[in-house]
Amino acid sequence: MDKVLSVHDMNVTFALHQSEVRAVSELSFSLARGETLAVVGESGSGKSQAFLAIMGLLARNGHASGRAMLGDVNLIGMAPDALDQYRGRDIAMIFQDPMTSLNPSLKVKTQLAEVLVRHQQMDERKAQTEVIAMLERVGMPEPVKRANAYPHELSGGMRQRVMIAMALLCRPKILIADEPTTALDVTVQAQMLDLFKSLTNDFGTALVMITHDLGVVAGLADRMMVMYGGRAVEKGTTDQLFYDPRHPYTLGLLHSTPHVAKRARRLDPIQGLPPSLEHLPSGCAFHPRCAFRFEKCFVERPPLAEIGGGREKACWVDGPLQRREVA
Repeated sequence: MDKVLSVHDMNVTFALHQSEVRAVSELSFSLARGETLAVVGESGSGKSQAFLAIMGLLARNGHASGRAMLGDVNLIGMAPDALDQYRGRDIAMIFQDPMTSLNPSLKVKTQLAEVLVRHQQMDERKAQTEVIAMLERVGMPEPVKRANAYPHELSGGMRQRVMIAMALLCRPKILIADEPTTALDVTVQAQMLDLFKSLTNDFGTALVMITHDLGVVAGLADRMMVMYGGRAVEKGTTDQLFYDPRHPYTLGLLHSTPHVAKRARRLDPIQGLPPSLEHLPSGCAFHPRCAFRFEKCFVERPPLAEIGGGREKACWVDGPLQRREVA
Protein backbone atom coordinates (compact mmCIF):
# COMPACT_ATOMS: atom_id res chain seq x y z
CA MET A 1 0.00 0.00 0.00
CA ASP A 2 1.03 3.60 -0.62
CA LYS A 3 2.45 4.95 2.66
CA VAL A 4 1.65 8.56 3.43
CA LEU A 5 3.30 8.73 6.87
CA SER A 6 6.15 6.74 8.41
CA VAL A 7 7.16 7.37 12.02
CA HIS A 8 10.46 5.92 13.31
CA ASP A 9 11.75 5.89 16.91
CA MET A 10 9.91 9.02 17.96
CA ASN A 11 10.42 10.27 21.52
CA VAL A 12 8.63 13.15 23.23
CA THR A 13 9.96 14.68 26.44
CA PHE A 14 8.88 17.57 28.65
CA ALA A 15 11.31 19.56 30.77
CA LEU A 16 10.09 20.19 34.32
CA HIS A 17 11.74 22.27 37.04
CA GLN A 18 14.10 19.57 38.28
CA SER A 19 13.50 16.66 35.95
CA GLU A 20 12.44 15.53 32.51
CA VAL A 21 9.37 13.44 31.68
CA ARG A 22 9.27 11.15 28.68
CA ALA A 23 5.69 11.14 27.39
CA VAL A 24 6.37 9.02 24.30
CA SER A 25 9.13 6.43 23.91
CA GLU A 26 10.48 4.76 20.78
CA LEU A 27 7.23 5.00 18.81
CA SER A 28 7.19 3.65 15.27
CA PHE A 29 4.29 3.07 12.88
CA SER A 30 3.18 3.75 9.33
CA LEU A 31 -0.03 4.90 7.70
CA ALA A 32 -1.25 4.07 4.20
CA ARG A 33 -3.48 6.06 1.87
CA GLY A 34 -7.16 5.57 2.73
CA GLU A 35 -6.35 3.57 5.87
CA THR A 36 -7.84 4.16 9.33
CA LEU A 37 -5.55 3.62 12.30
CA ALA A 38 -7.02 3.65 15.81
CA VAL A 39 -4.63 4.73 18.57
CA VAL A 40 -6.08 3.43 21.82
CA GLY A 41 -5.22 3.86 25.49
CA GLU A 42 -6.20 5.48 28.76
CA SER A 43 -5.56 9.15 29.52
CA GLY A 44 -1.85 9.74 30.02
CA SER A 45 -0.75 6.93 27.70
CA GLY A 46 0.97 9.39 25.34
CA LYS A 47 -1.33 8.96 22.36
CA SER A 48 -2.30 12.63 21.94
CA GLN A 49 1.22 13.95 22.63
CA ALA A 50 2.62 11.72 19.90
CA PHE A 51 0.45 13.36 17.26
CA LEU A 52 0.80 16.86 18.66
CA ALA A 53 4.54 16.31 18.21
CA ILE A 54 4.01 15.32 14.57
CA MET A 55 1.90 18.46 14.06
CA GLY A 56 4.51 20.65 15.80
CA LEU A 57 1.99 21.64 18.50
CA LEU A 58 3.77 20.57 21.68
CA ALA A 59 3.85 22.87 24.69
CA ARG A 60 6.90 25.12 24.94
CA ASN A 61 8.67 22.78 27.34
CA GLY A 62 8.15 19.82 25.01
CA HIS A 63 10.74 18.34 22.68
CA ALA A 64 10.39 15.64 20.03
CA SER A 65 13.08 13.55 18.37
CA GLY A 66 13.09 10.81 15.77
CA ARG A 67 11.45 10.90 12.33
CA ALA A 68 7.91 11.46 11.06
CA MET A 69 8.25 11.20 7.30
CA LEU A 70 5.54 12.80 5.17
CA GLY A 71 6.86 11.59 1.84
CA ASP A 72 10.52 12.57 1.98
CA VAL A 73 9.97 15.39 4.50
CA ASN A 74 10.70 14.92 8.22
CA LEU A 75 8.12 16.88 10.23
CA ILE A 76 9.92 16.37 13.56
CA GLY A 77 11.99 19.39 14.51
CA MET A 78 10.80 21.45 11.57
CA ALA A 79 10.48 25.20 12.17
CA PRO A 80 6.88 26.44 12.59
CA ASP A 81 7.00 28.59 9.44
CA ALA A 82 8.11 25.59 7.39
CA LEU A 83 5.51 23.33 9.04
CA ASP A 84 2.77 25.75 8.02
CA GLN A 85 3.28 24.63 4.43
CA TYR A 86 2.08 21.14 5.38
CA ARG A 87 -0.38 21.71 8.24
CA GLY A 88 -3.88 22.06 6.86
CA ARG A 89 -2.78 21.21 3.34
CA ASP A 90 -1.25 17.74 3.73
CA ILE A 91 -1.97 16.87 7.35
CA ALA A 92 -4.83 18.20 9.47
CA MET A 93 -6.05 17.64 13.03
CA ILE A 94 -9.50 17.73 14.65
CA PHE A 95 -9.45 18.40 18.37
CA GLN A 96 -11.69 17.03 21.10
CA ASP A 97 -13.54 20.24 21.93
CA PRO A 98 -14.53 22.21 18.81
CA MET A 99 -15.76 25.15 20.87
CA THR A 100 -12.24 25.95 22.04
CA SER A 101 -10.82 25.36 18.54
CA LEU A 102 -13.05 27.90 16.79
CA ASN A 103 -12.78 31.67 17.11
CA PRO A 104 -15.97 32.80 18.88
CA SER A 105 -15.83 36.29 17.32
CA LEU A 106 -15.74 35.19 13.66
CA LYS A 107 -18.45 33.66 11.53
CA VAL A 108 -17.99 30.07 10.46
CA LYS A 109 -17.55 30.94 6.78
CA THR A 110 -14.79 33.45 7.59
CA GLN A 111 -12.80 30.90 9.58
CA LEU A 112 -13.16 28.16 7.00
CA ALA A 113 -12.46 30.38 4.00
CA GLU A 114 -9.16 31.47 5.57
CA VAL A 115 -7.85 27.91 5.14
CA LEU A 116 -8.35 28.07 1.36
CA VAL A 117 -7.09 31.62 1.03
CA ARG A 118 -3.91 30.73 2.92
CA HIS A 119 -3.11 27.30 1.49
CA GLN A 120 -4.70 27.43 -1.99
CA GLN A 121 -4.31 31.17 -2.69
CA MET A 122 -8.04 31.22 -3.50
CA ASP A 123 -9.92 34.51 -3.62
CA GLU A 124 -12.42 35.16 -0.81
CA ARG A 125 -15.61 34.75 -2.87
CA LYS A 126 -14.59 31.43 -4.41
CA ALA A 127 -13.34 30.22 -1.03
CA GLN A 128 -16.72 30.87 0.59
CA THR A 129 -18.45 28.96 -2.21
CA GLU A 130 -16.15 26.01 -1.51
CA VAL A 131 -16.91 26.33 2.21
CA ILE A 132 -20.66 25.98 1.59
CA ALA A 133 -20.07 22.93 -0.60
CA MET A 134 -17.88 21.26 2.03
CA LEU A 135 -20.35 21.98 4.84
CA GLU A 136 -23.01 20.32 2.74
CA ARG A 137 -20.66 17.40 2.07
CA VAL A 138 -20.15 16.75 5.79
CA GLY A 139 -23.89 16.68 6.39
CA MET A 140 -24.44 20.14 7.84
CA PRO A 141 -28.16 21.02 7.82
CA GLU A 142 -28.89 24.34 6.06
CA PRO A 143 -25.22 24.92 5.21
CA VAL A 144 -25.66 28.52 4.02
CA LYS A 145 -27.38 29.51 7.26
CA ARG A 146 -24.76 27.71 9.39
CA ALA A 147 -21.90 29.28 7.44
CA ASN A 148 -23.21 32.71 8.41
CA ALA A 149 -23.53 31.76 12.09
CA TYR A 150 -21.09 32.21 14.95
CA PRO A 151 -19.79 29.06 16.71
CA HIS A 152 -21.91 29.62 19.84
CA GLU A 153 -25.04 29.50 17.69
CA LEU A 154 -24.34 25.91 16.67
CA SER A 155 -24.87 22.64 18.54
CA GLY A 156 -21.95 20.44 19.56
CA GLY A 157 -22.50 18.12 16.61
CA MET A 158 -22.65 21.06 14.19
CA ARG A 159 -19.43 22.52 15.57
CA GLN A 160 -17.73 19.17 15.13
CA ARG A 161 -18.91 19.09 11.51
CA VAL A 162 -17.42 22.56 11.06
CA MET A 163 -14.07 21.27 12.34
CA ILE A 164 -14.22 18.27 10.02
CA ALA A 165 -15.09 20.52 7.07
CA MET A 166 -12.19 22.83 7.93
CA ALA A 167 -9.79 19.91 8.10
CA LEU A 168 -10.95 18.52 4.75
CA LEU A 169 -11.07 21.72 2.69
CA CYS A 170 -7.58 21.22 1.29
CA ARG A 171 -8.11 17.47 0.79
CA PRO A 172 -5.27 16.50 3.18
CA LYS A 173 -3.46 13.21 2.86
CA ILE A 174 -3.81 12.60 6.61
CA LEU A 175 -6.57 13.52 9.05
CA ILE A 176 -5.92 13.15 12.79
CA ALA A 177 -9.03 13.05 14.98
CA ASP A 178 -8.30 13.39 18.71
CA GLU A 179 -11.26 12.01 20.71
CA PRO A 180 -13.68 13.61 18.20
CA THR A 181 -16.84 12.00 19.58
CA THR A 182 -16.26 12.33 23.35
CA ALA A 183 -18.41 15.43 23.87
CA LEU A 184 -21.26 14.22 21.64
CA ASP A 185 -24.37 12.21 22.47
CA VAL A 186 -24.56 8.66 21.12
CA THR A 187 -26.78 9.52 18.14
CA VAL A 188 -24.43 12.25 16.93
CA GLN A 189 -21.43 9.98 17.65
CA ALA A 190 -22.83 7.39 15.25
CA GLN A 191 -23.37 10.07 12.61
CA MET A 192 -19.78 11.29 13.01
CA LEU A 193 -18.35 7.78 12.67
CA ASP A 194 -20.39 7.15 9.52
CA LEU A 195 -19.15 10.48 8.18
CA PHE A 196 -15.49 9.60 8.85
CA LYS A 197 -15.93 6.27 7.09
CA SER A 198 -17.47 7.80 3.98
CA LEU A 199 -14.90 10.60 3.82
CA THR A 200 -11.91 8.24 3.92
CA ASN A 201 -13.52 6.24 1.11
CA ASP A 202 -14.38 9.30 -0.99
CA PHE A 203 -11.18 11.32 -0.55
CA GLY A 204 -8.65 8.53 0.04
CA THR A 205 -7.62 10.38 3.20
CA ALA A 206 -5.71 8.37 5.81
CA LEU A 207 -7.44 8.71 9.19
CA VAL A 208 -5.90 8.46 12.65
CA MET A 209 -8.56 8.05 15.35
CA ILE A 210 -7.17 8.76 18.83
CA THR A 211 -9.55 7.36 21.43
CA HIS A 212 -9.97 5.56 24.74
CA ASP A 213 -13.30 4.12 23.57
CA LEU A 214 -13.02 0.75 21.86
CA GLY A 215 -16.66 1.03 20.82
CA VAL A 216 -15.60 3.82 18.45
CA VAL A 217 -12.94 1.60 16.91
CA ALA A 218 -14.89 -1.55 16.09
CA GLY A 219 -16.60 -0.60 12.84
CA LEU A 220 -14.20 2.08 11.67
CA ALA A 221 -10.51 1.17 12.01
CA ASP A 222 -8.44 -1.11 9.80
CA ARG A 223 -5.59 -1.35 12.31
CA MET A 224 -5.06 -0.61 15.99
CA MET A 225 -2.11 0.58 18.02
CA VAL A 226 -2.52 0.23 21.79
CA MET A 227 -0.42 2.57 23.96
CA TYR A 228 0.45 2.37 27.64
CA GLY A 229 2.94 4.39 29.64
CA GLY A 230 4.11 6.29 26.56
CA ARG A 231 4.86 3.16 24.50
CA ALA A 232 3.10 1.09 21.87
CA VAL A 233 2.39 -2.25 23.56
CA GLU A 234 0.39 -4.00 20.84
CA LYS A 235 -0.26 -3.49 17.12
CA GLY A 236 -2.34 -5.42 14.63
CA THR A 237 -5.51 -5.42 12.61
CA THR A 238 -8.68 -4.48 14.45
CA ASP A 239 -10.02 -8.04 14.13
CA GLN A 240 -6.79 -9.50 15.52
CA LEU A 241 -6.81 -7.32 18.61
CA PHE A 242 -10.55 -7.59 19.22
CA TYR A 243 -10.82 -11.35 18.87
CA ASP A 244 -7.37 -12.50 19.94
CA PRO A 245 -5.60 -9.86 22.08
CA ARG A 246 -2.06 -10.85 23.02
CA HIS A 247 -1.22 -8.08 25.51
CA PRO A 248 -2.91 -8.14 28.95
CA TYR A 249 -3.63 -4.42 28.71
CA THR A 250 -5.52 -4.85 25.42
CA LEU A 251 -7.45 -7.71 26.99
CA GLY A 252 -8.30 -5.50 29.98
CA LEU A 253 -9.53 -2.68 27.75
CA LEU A 254 -11.81 -5.07 25.90
CA HIS A 255 -13.30 -6.50 29.08
CA SER A 256 -13.93 -3.03 30.53
CA THR A 257 -15.87 -1.87 27.47
CA PRO A 258 -19.69 -2.04 27.59
CA HIS A 259 -21.20 -4.41 25.02
CA VAL A 260 -24.85 -4.66 24.12
CA ALA A 261 -24.60 -8.44 23.73
CA LYS A 262 -23.20 -8.94 27.23
CA ARG A 263 -25.71 -9.40 30.03
CA ALA A 264 -23.27 -8.68 32.85
CA ARG A 265 -24.64 -6.32 35.47
CA ARG A 266 -21.34 -4.53 35.97
CA LEU A 267 -18.23 -3.77 33.94
CA ASP A 268 -14.97 -5.61 34.52
CA PRO A 269 -12.47 -2.73 34.89
CA ILE A 270 -8.69 -2.92 34.86
CA GLN A 271 -7.53 -2.87 38.47
CA GLY A 272 -5.35 0.03 39.62
CA LEU A 273 -4.43 3.30 37.93
CA PRO A 274 -2.25 4.23 34.94
CA PRO A 275 1.36 4.96 35.93
CA SER A 276 2.88 8.39 36.38
CA LEU A 277 5.18 9.09 33.46
CA GLU A 278 7.58 10.72 35.92
CA HIS A 279 7.89 7.48 37.90
CA LEU A 280 7.30 4.53 35.61
CA PRO A 281 7.62 1.10 37.25
CA SER A 282 10.72 -0.96 36.53
CA GLY A 283 10.42 -3.70 33.95
CA CYS A 284 7.06 -3.74 32.18
CA ALA A 285 5.13 -0.58 33.05
CA PHE A 286 1.88 -2.56 33.17
CA HIS A 287 3.05 -5.19 35.66
CA PRO A 288 1.46 -3.57 38.80
CA ARG A 289 -1.97 -4.03 37.18
CA CYS A 290 -1.32 -7.26 35.30
CA ALA A 291 -2.85 -10.64 36.21
CA PHE A 292 -0.28 -12.49 34.05
CA ARG A 293 2.88 -11.01 35.58
CA PHE A 294 5.80 -13.15 36.69
CA GLU A 295 9.31 -12.41 37.96
CA LYS A 296 10.79 -11.30 34.64
CA CYS A 297 8.06 -8.66 34.22
CA PHE A 298 9.29 -6.82 37.34
CA VAL A 299 12.85 -6.29 36.14
CA GLU A 300 13.01 -6.43 32.31
CA ARG A 301 11.09 -4.18 29.95
CA PRO A 302 9.74 -6.26 27.05
CA PRO A 303 10.60 -4.98 23.58
CA LEU A 304 7.92 -4.46 20.97
CA ALA A 305 8.45 -7.56 18.85
CA GLU A 306 6.75 -9.25 15.89
CA ILE A 307 4.68 -12.32 16.78
CA GLY A 308 3.51 -13.30 13.28
CA GLY A 309 0.60 -12.32 11.09
CA GLY A 310 1.81 -8.73 10.92
CA ARG A 311 1.29 -8.32 14.67
CA GLU A 312 3.56 -6.85 17.34
CA LYS A 313 3.41 -6.87 21.13
CA ALA A 314 5.55 -5.81 24.09
CA CYS A 315 4.91 -8.60 26.60
CA TRP A 316 6.82 -11.56 28.04
CA VAL A 317 3.70 -13.78 28.15
CA ASP A 318 3.48 -16.22 25.24
CA GLY A 319 0.37 -17.30 23.39
CA PRO A 320 -3.34 -16.47 23.70
CA LEU A 321 -4.71 -14.89 26.87
CA GLN A 322 -7.68 -15.79 29.03
CA ARG A 323 -9.12 -13.30 31.51
CA ARG A 324 -7.80 -13.60 35.10
CA GLU A 325 -7.94 -11.59 38.30
CA VAL A 326 -4.89 -9.67 39.56
CA ALA A 327 -3.32 -11.57 42.44
